[in-house]
Amino acid sequence: MKKVLIIILAAVLLIAAAAAALLVYISKRPAVPENYTEKVKAGGDIEAKYLAMGPRQVSYFESACLNSFEKYEIYYPADIADGGPLPVVIFVNGTGVKGSKYPALQKHMASWGFITAATEEEYAWNGFSAEMCVRYLSMLNEYSPEEGENVFYGKIDLGRVGITGHSQGGTGVINAITAQRNADIYKAAVILSSGGNKALSQALLWDYDETKISAPVLMLASTGDADIGLVPAEDLRALYDNIPGSAAKVMARRRDVGHGEMLYCCDGYVTAWFMWLLQGDAAAAGAFTGKAPELMDNPLYLDQNASFPA
Repeated sequence: MKKVLIIILAAVLLIAAAAAALLVYISKRPAVPENYTEKVKAGGDIEAKYLAMGPRQVSYFESACLNSFEKYEIYYPADIADGGPLPVVIFVNGTGVKGSKYPALQKHMASWGFITAATEEEYAWNGFSAEMCVRYLSMLNEYSPEEGENVFYGKIDLGRVGITGHSQGGTGVINAITAQRNADIYKAAVILSSGGNKALSQALLWDYDETKISAPVLMLASTGDADIGLVPAEDLRALYDNIPGSAAKVMARRRDVGHGEMLYCCDGYVTAWFMWLLQGDAAAAGAFTGKAPELMDNPLYLDQNASFPA
């Protein structure tokens, strides 16, 4: 009997060790595949163009901080010294998805000529980590190289700042652009698989007020099982309708994509949105405006709506 108990105990310990190893693996596994730009399907030429890697090589910088989000993670074009100030895209984390779990997404955005900033914040719904990224970038922009090496001195265009967030991060986007001190700094926003589900937000005590949004906003969700529950079609439409008509707004749902995959599967249009609004790219604008906006007829999407103030 004693021998049997020893065998059972050993088996339990092995299972526990395996489970712990699996959890460690999952916690460190990237949320975005390194080669997603080559694997994700595009339904139009504009989507495909901006889903591909951009023309710039990319460098990385990080800085530890004392806040709960641990560090600032910044990707930027490697040739930053050769030109003028660059536009910015702030990333707001989803639940369980820290900035260090999606470097491929940030590298892609930086390859198109943006400075990107993310953190390790796990509770990003209030938009405070985004607010602190803006404050930190502002400091970097003003920190003279005479006081120490700083490739960002005078190279960050705080007049061209965008923000994107997935899941919990989408709520963080709404709060960053409406409730934080630097809310007015954002010239473009993207909300992925989030917002509109007031019952869920209230249960989680994640308050937000979409009626205060004034920045142009792109809202994308999916028809996948998780998104149907988290961001039902009627809730996404309610979010869209509640945003004032004075703000440019676009919404659509991607067909048959999982909730986690929405972090990167629509990145062609996310990048095009920022290229248009922060870099004045006319080709990117064709995804959303003009006589035949590509997104409106893209077979990979449905429930498309768009409104642009006169």
